[in-house]
Amino acid sequence: MSASGGTKAIVAALVANLAIAVAKFVAFLFSGSSSMLAESVHSLADSGNQGLLLLGGKKAKREATPQHPFGYGRERYIYAFLVSIVLFSVGGMFAIYEGYEKIKHPHEIEAWYWPVGVLVFAIIAETFSFRTAIVESNQTRGNLSWKEFVRRAKAPELPVVLLEDLGALVGLILALIGVSLAIVTGDGVWDGIGTLCIGILLIIIAIILAAETKSLLLGEAAGTEEVDKIKAALVDDTTVTRIIHMRTLHLGPEELLVAAKIAVQHHNTATEIAQAINAAEDRIRAAVPIARVIYLEPDIYNEAAAEAGTNPAGTQGGPSAH
Repeated sequence: MSASGGTKAIVAALVANLAIAVAKFVAFLFSGSSSMLAESVHSLADSGNQGLLLLGGKKAKREATPQHPFGYGRERYIYAFLVSIVLFSVGGMFAIYEGYEKIKHPHEIEAWYWPVGVLVFAIIAETFSFRTAIVESNQTRGNLSWKEFVRRAKAPELPVVLLEDLGALVGLILALIGVSLAIVTGDGVWDGIGTLCIGILLIIIAIILAAETKSLLLGEAAGTEEVDKIKAALVDDTTVTRIIHMRTLHLGPEELLVAAKIAVQHHNTATEIAQAINAAEDRIRAAVPIARVIYLEPDIYNEAAAEAGTNPAGTQGGPSAH
C-alpha cells in the first residue's frame, strides 16, 4: 500500500466523520434520540481514530537510532491497535450502555425530522468516505478478495478505514431503522434497540481489528509473492547454489528484514563469497524494494544433515494468517 493512498483515505474519513459527528449531536439535542447520541459519539471516536492513524504514520517516519536500530515502522501497527481499543470502549461499550438505558427508560422521539435528515446526510457522507477507501484499496488489492485483503495487508491504515466505514454505514442504517420504528410506533424502545445493535456491531469490528493488528505487532512474514521473488533473486547457480533456510519479517508496512543461510561452493574463496553475497543483496533489493535489512550467512550444503533435519533445506513459505 502506498502511504499517500492510505493518507488520502484517512483524511476523507476524518472530514466526513467530523461533519457527521456535529450533525448527529445537533439532532440528538433537538430530538432526544439515544441512537443519535450513540452515533455522534461513534463518529467522534472514529475522528479520533483517524487522528491516531495519521499520528502513527508521522511517527513511523522517524530515523533509526542506536536504541531502535530497525527504525519506527511498527508505530503504525501500534496506533492501529489503539484504534481498535478506542472503537471497542468509546464506541461500542458506550452505545450498548445508551441502548440499555433507552430500553429501560424509553421516551418518544421529538422533532423526528432532525434525526431522519441527519441520518440521510450521514449515509451520503459515509458512502463518499467508504468509496474513497475502496478506490484506494483496489490499487493494491490485486486479485485478493476483500476478506483476504483485510487479513493479509501489511499496512494497517486501509483495512482499518474500510472496516470503520463499513461499520459506520451499517450502524447508520440500524439507527435509521430504530428511529423510524420509534416514530411510527410511538415507542422509544425501538430507538434503544437500534442503539444496542450499533454497540454490538462496533464491538465485533473492534475485535476483528484488534486480532488483525495484534498479528502485525507480533511480526509477520513477507507475502507469498515477495517470498518467491526473494528466492529467485538469491540463487545465481554459480556461487550461491541454493537456499538452506530463510526467514522474513516485516519491521513495518514498507520495511522488510530478510535473513537466510545460503549454500556456496566449497572451493569458493572468501572474496568470491563476499562478492556473491553483495550481488545477491542487490538482486533482492531490486526485486523487492522494501527489503531494507538483509543478512546472508554462507554455508556448505550437507544433504545428509538436511535429510536428518539438522540443516533444513526448506525455505519459508507465504504469509501467516492474521
